[in-house]
Amino acid sequence: MINFNGTLVSQDSNILVQNRGFLYGDAVFETVKIVNSKVLFLEDHYFRLMASMRVVRMEIPMNFTMEYFEAQLLSLTDKLGISGSARARITVYRNDGGYYLPVDRTVSFLVHATTLDAVLYSFDEKEYEVDLFKDFYITKQLLSSIKTTNRMLNVTASIFASENDLANCLLLNDTKNVVEAIQGNVFMLSGAKLITPPVSEGCLNGVMRKQVLGLAKTIEGLEVVEEIISPFDLQKADELFITNVIKGVQPITRYRKKTFKTDLSQKLVLKLNEVISLS
Repeated sequence: MINFNGTLVSQDSNILVQNRGFLYGDAVFETVKIVNSKVLFLEDHYFRLMASMRVVRMEIPMNFTMEYFEAQLLSLTDKLGISGSARARITVYRNDGGYYLPVDRTVSFLVHATTLDAVLYSFDEKEYEVDLFKDFYITKQLLSSIKTTNRMLNVTASIFASENDLANCLLLNDTKNVVEAIQGNVFMLSGAKLITPPVSEGCLNGVMRKQVLGLAKTIEGLEVVEEIISPFDLQKADELFITNVIKGVQPITRYRKKTFKTDLSQKLVLKLNEVISLS
């Protein structure tokens, strides 16, 4: 028997009572974009999920190959009849039992998917204002670089952004340097130098981050580096943008009183779409 919203009900009626992902955030996840029944950047997503499971000492099933991972995602979108573009998330959680110490390290997973309007990445020309979120900080540790279901900082920052009419917030680490945005990695263009924080600063080891780093290095005359970004650097930047696998490249148009160009963002969106068209 449990108390659920003030009503006493059978414990068996609520599957979350022993779910470790719900109780302790004992879960990792991957969000992917699927285009025409193909998982974009499949290898990167799969190996990041495997690395995340190893970091938190989950037992990886022997059958959990890249082909199996892909099949589980596509079987759902096919069943849903999504033929164009979809957003799919797979959440892997340790099985029920124990308190902080799990009874065993075996896992289960859950996949859900929704339709996306566009197949290709688009360039958003709307105003996109951001500011710093300084209530809580990301710690510079390995756990910060993987996707766990403990995203309370991101949730709280999202509420802060909404309350202040911001499109997004930039998150800081415990040494007060800029790490990432609420839902993506951050890049800064200063002159002919494109900078993104290194993973060692506590940012997510983003799949789209990796793609953009590679594509940016093909642009002649552009220096691409992984370096620390301080809040003071933002005011001197020529361009700022956010990357994630669902949106692609999201240009930031305003930070406080500073407005930014979007030329490089537009160029990178075109290059991303070329990659998708050729794959």
